[in-house]
Amino acid sequence: MKNKRFWIAAAHRALWTFCETFIATIGTAALIEDVAWNHVLSASALASIISVAKSIVTGLPEVEE
Repeated sequence: MKNKRFWIAAAHRALWTFCETFIATIGTAALIEDVAWNHVLSASALASIISVAKSIVTGLPEVEE
């Protein structure tokens, strides 16, 4: 099982990914029309879940295992 350091680093990456996706999606939606907040939040949440899954599968270089 992954250790506490791994989960903290994975959560940090997931939060970073959430914020990047959130900002990018708002920017794109604002150019097209009104921002659909449920779409922005769901896309950001999905990106975060993918980030955690990728961290589990590939590992994190900043965490020695």
